[in-house]
Amino acid sequence: MHPMLNIAVRAARRAATVILRNIERVDALDVSLKGRRDYVCSVDRDAEMVAIDTLRTAYPDHQFLGEESGGSGNSDFVWIIDALDGTTNYLHGYPQVAVSIALEFRGEVQQAVVYDPLRDELFTATRGSGAQLNNRRLRVSRCRALEAAQLATGFPVRDDRLIDPYLLSFSKFLHRVDGVRNGGSPALDLAYVAAGRLDGFWEFGLKPWDIAAGLLLVQEAGGMIGPPYPDQDMMRQGDVVAATPKIFPVMLEILREHPVRVLSS
Repeated sequence: MHPMLNIAVRAARRAATVILRNIERVDALDVSLKGRRDYVCSVDRDAEMVAIDTLRTAYPDHQFLGEESGGSGNSDFVWIIDALDGTTNYLHGYPQVAVSIALEFRGEVQQAVVYDPLRDELFTATRGSGAQLNNRRLRVSRCRALEAAQLATGFPVRDDRLIDPYLLSFSKFLHRVDGVRNGGSPALDLAYVAAGRLDGFWEFGLKPWDIAAGLLLVQEAGGMIGPPYPDQDMMRQGDVVAATPKIFPVMLEILREHPVRVLSS
């Protein structure tokens, strides 16, 4: 394992201990709203602090971008962290959460960890060295036709302007595919594409910490990932499509016929 990936795994596991320690007392957690239907709880903050402290101890000169703490430092190396992806799931006791940690170097993700503490599933990737699940090599599925595909998506519930156009594109997929799931953890959805459990995924308005680790997992597992529309910056605007090589262009075609656009911020 690459030394930087090894540190990222250590940070993810330490963040996971915070998640697991509090899972039976979610009713007592300090919960607040960051935005419309966008929750943050004390576990988000505590788990992120543990992850960043672990990374910073090993790499004090690196830059850090966390969902809760924002950005800090100035370096070509940037750690992108979501220590509790799926906060709403966690607060409802729904077992679909993950720790997501990625290392970006000069704008390109080099290392990735997505850890599911509830299933003890560790998804990892190093650029050029493939993707693994608990040290087993990952490949995307062999699905070649949209009609046989199982997809995942996330509903754009935080922006009412997107709901109607999104539902139009959603209906086009629903009429053609084998099934559509909404797991509530984009990092895990992307990891599942890499693992071949899903054949494709699309969502709008995500953040870099939702995407970064899953991006590399999908690429290193032989899948394709990118923005749905031309001239978009996927990491900045947060619109993403990921799929097997045969499914990816078909998904883009449907989304471009029925566009759902997120305004730049």
